[in-house]
Amino acid sequence: MDKIVECVPNFSEGRNKRIIEEIANEIKETKDVYLLDVDPGEATNRTVVTFVGSPEGVVEAAFKAIKKAAELIDMRNHKGAHPRMGATDVVPFVPVKGVTMEDCVRLAEELGKRVGEELGIPVYLYEYAAKEDYRRNLADIREGEYEALPEKLKDEKWKPDFGPAEWNEHVAKTGATVIGARDFLIAYNVNLNTTDKKLANKVAKVIREKGYKKKMPDGTKQQIPGKLKFVKAIGWFIDEYRRAQISINLTNFHETPLWKVFETAEEEAKKIGLRVTGSEIVGLIPLEAMLDVGKHFLEKQGKSTAIPERDIVHEAILSLGLNEVAEFDPDEKIIEYKIEKMESRRKLVDLTLRDFADELSRDSPAPGGGSVAALAGSLGASLASMVANLTYGKKKYKDAWEDMLKVGLKAQELKDNFLDLIDKDTEAFDAFMAAFRLPKKTEEEKRLREIEIEKATKNAIEVPLSTLRLTPEIINLADILAEKGNKNAISDAGVAALSAYTAAYGAYLNVLINLSGLSDEEYKKKTMEEAEELLKRVKEGHEKILEKVVSSLH
Repeated sequence: MDKIVECVPNFSEGRNKRIIEEIANEIKETKDVYLLDVDPGEATNRTVVTFVGSPEGVVEAAFKAIKKAAELIDMRNHKGAHPRMGATDVVPFVPVKGVTMEDCVRLAEELGKRVGEELGIPVYLYEYAAKEDYRRNLADIREGEYEALPEKLKDEKWKPDFGPAEWNEHVAKTGATVIGARDFLIAYNVNLNTTDKKLANKVAKVIREKGYKKKMPDGTKQQIPGKLKFVKAIGWFIDEYRRAQISINLTNFHETPLWKVFETAEEEAKKIGLRVTGSEIVGLIPLEAMLDVGKHFLEKQGKSTAIPERDIVHEAILSLGLNEVAEFDPDEKIIEYKIEKMESRRKLVDLTLRDFADELSRDSPAPGGGSVAALAGSLGASLASMVANLTYGKKKYKDAWEDMLKVGLKAQELKDNFLDLIDKDTEAFDAFMAAFRLPKKTEEEKRLREIEIEKATKNAIEVPLSTLRLTPEIINLADILAEKGNKNAISDAGVAALSAYTAAYGAYLNVLINLSGLSDEEYKKKTMEEAEELLKRVKEGHEKILEKVVSSLH
């Protein structure tokens, strides 16, 4: 993914798991978006969601989540410890890779306009997206919280940037939403060789931007600025690690690089007899920040930085001591690597059996029966290949070797075809649902929408129909195996036939349910005849094979 934006919306619900899951699913099911974290808080009655994706994807995911939150959350009944003013309280966009802050400002404006116009929710822009300086700070916009919103909307100074500027029944339910663009925040802890929280805090005060107050000879206190801009820091003691740390929020790693934070902490710690022993990244970090660290230390060592990217990252991990108190796995902690890993697992065929079953068991309609039918077909083909391989090379079955080689090769080909159909079925369903979401306000939009729905419906039929068309081939292979295959594995030939029948009937049912939505009667008639004939062939074939297998086992 060449362009990556992070989005961290906060929703005013932290207790109802169903509502939280429904909102998260809206994000999870959006194309080119990866849900990284869902963090509900019961006391705050608030959930912070983190996801990343393409600029277009994150805007779409954010809109869908805001819409769902507006449907499920009623602010008139909301109570919690955290300040809030809306069902979706705040939505920041953060540039990660290949995008600028200006790009994120445009995303905030695009989303704000859409939320205001389509959902009727008052929207305020904040941080870099703010139109006025007094609106940059989230706390200022949210002052008085939800309860102050009826009066705030009357004040010209606090007229929303988008959406209604009056209190009504709908706004009373949804509240207002704050949308903006901000820098990436790196949560970073520096480890010290002490258990003394006060000493850690002493270092923190010197390095953080706001600094500290120093008592002067005349008894007055003078504010001494800290050494590092964009750094917030405090000292604390972590019982789990049995050590003190400097807890840091770095709000702009471009202006104050992470290596600078580390080295400055080292310098200040040394002045009071402490050592920095390592550090810790909390949450995820952009690849750029890690590469910057690695290159810095390589250059200090007089070494070339023209080395593989992963080697530079490794240098950063070593230099910052990121594995000291907890494992730093680049594939889990670096955003871009995490996305790559998730992309490779995005396909259903790449999931573990448990993960696939878990995904299947959730309340989302896809994956569904069509994918399961294809999976059953792949299992049947795999079993056929297994029996063929258990036969080939055995002296007792030498006369069948040639047949077994052909069966095994064909079974492998079928297995791969069925595996492809597992994901294609889910993709077809997603495209089908996307067609239904097309606009239908004008007659032309309605006409185009109907065309797309018809096209998507046929595609949703063709995928399970492809599964159904492949299943007789498993039956043919299983029949050969029941006759000539290794008798010690003949039961597996029977299971292969059963799997083929499951695949065929499952695919047949998926063809039927989608045919009902078509207006093309000629296509419906032709497809129905083909599907029924294929199912009949598989049904009859698998029954004959089972008779052979059972007879052989008695």
